[in-house]
Amino acid sequence: MHVIGLDVGTTGLKAIVFDLEGKIKGYSFGRYDVIIKKSNWIEQDPEKLWEIARNVIRKVIKDTNLKDIKAICVSVQGDAVIPVDSKICPLHNAILGMDYRSVREAQFCSELIGERELFNLTGMRPHPITSLTKILWFKENTKDIYKETYKFMTYADFINSKLGAQPYIDWTMASRTMAFDLLKREWSEFILDKVGIDKSLFSNPVPSGEIIGKVSTNVAEDVGLPKECLIVSGGHDQTCAGIGAGCIKEGIAIDSHGTAEVLSTTFKNPVLNDCMYESYYPCYLHVKKGMYFTFSLNHVGGILLEWYKDNIGYLEEKEAQELGRDIYELIISKTKEGPSNLLILPHFNGSGTPWCDLSSKGAILGLTLSTTRHDIAKAILDSLVYELGINMERMRKAGIKIEEVRAVGGGAKSSIWLQIKADILGCKIITLKTHEAACLGAAITAGTALGGYSSLEEGVKIAVIPKDEYTPNPEMQELYEERYNIYKDLYATLKGINRRL
Repeated sequence: MHVIGLDVGTTGLKAIVFDLEGKIKGYSFGRYDVIIKKSNWIEQDPEKLWEIARNVIRKVIKDTNLKDIKAICVSVQGDAVIPVDSKICPLHNAILGMDYRSVREAQFCSELIGERELFNLTGMRPHPITSLTKILWFKENTKDIYKETYKFMTYADFINSKLGAQPYIDWTMASRTMAFDLLKREWSEFILDKVGIDKSLFSNPVPSGEIIGKVSTNVAEDVGLPKECLIVSGGHDQTCAGIGAGCIKEGIAIDSHGTAEVLSTTFKNPVLNDCMYESYYPCYLHVKKGMYFTFSLNHVGGILLEWYKDNIGYLEEKEAQELGRDIYELIISKTKEGPSNLLILPHFNGSGTPWCDLSSKGAILGLTLSTTRHDIAKAILDSLVYELGINMERMRKAGIKIEEVRAVGGGAKSSIWLQIKADILGCKIITLKTHEAACLGAAITAGTALGGYSSLEEGVKIAVIPKDEYTPNPEMQELYEERYNIYKDLYATLKGINRRL
């Protein structure tokens, strides 16, 4: 038996064919653009994305030539909103999660219902990232489109409907909208009545891992899928990555390090206390039934090394081209062992959690005439981990257990950086044989729905295979702790100056 995990990211889409042991049998990738209309207005053409999705599925099926693909399951980017008609044709571009045009609508929800009341009901604070505020923006600013809309969809229900299912949205995505009652597992009539939105404009919520239909004949013939291929409800990409990294019980966290850096984890009971609320951590549903999920966000992860490469590391870039080496691996290899003498506040695009301060700015502290560019590179590596450490401390303060971290994404390729993380965070860092955690998580979810595994736990046990383990070096841990204690004062110290700037 084989299944497809389809991961719909912000700028790229992957289709991977897995067998039940979690081995990759085929891989295909397609890239697409975001459309920046103006500051904080960020859209995407959903029909173009669907066309690329078909191309990517078609290619992976052609390359593998497998005839026993039994199901497809989708992992998607969060919080995008697409108004569609009854034929699932978009009436407007998708407004992406990173689009902040609905600031006014977020404030409206805050004043009408109350920030804390919304968080207590939905696990989400009023913020322009949420789907509900974007739907309110459509209601107020595009009355004709709003009137014609059959459903407001996320990419989860949009792709599943395009594949051939009825309009279903999985609980993980529904619980990110700020319109879903976290405990009752249904659309909140109280919230929707307050803001004047009809519940019929939302897709039907179902748990992740449900068989919600089969691929339509037209799509199956177009891309080469078997006619009996089933569609299984998947989830938000972070929760699917949680399955693909084995984060299905308390104590395990995932460090997903790409352009941005996300630390996510799971827990048995909803955590809606003051620390969670004040730190801007969401509390929403996991793909694994009965579990909840949260994450921290640092807007600049790998992109800060890219900034270094583009503005400071031109000599390394030239050397990497001459040697045929990866530029980032070369930059990291030239850094010195131990804590950097510099500290960097990595708020080059405002701060992420736990402050979510868009006025915060980046800073480099401790420069002298003896400072080299390699010192700056090392400070980037250190400071990004210090930022991760602050979020880990806050999660623990909120009552969430974190005992080990599993690393996925581009940042998981550097053994030097992984050891730095172990030394600063003071816990085990584990890498995985399959880096494509979101696709693997979707595939395990599909395999479980089809009966290929007796449970999600069995699927994870079979398909998620640890690779390398990094443990803290006590001597280095002590040295880093001194610098980390200084780092923890940086944001508060510079906050007033950054607001004046």
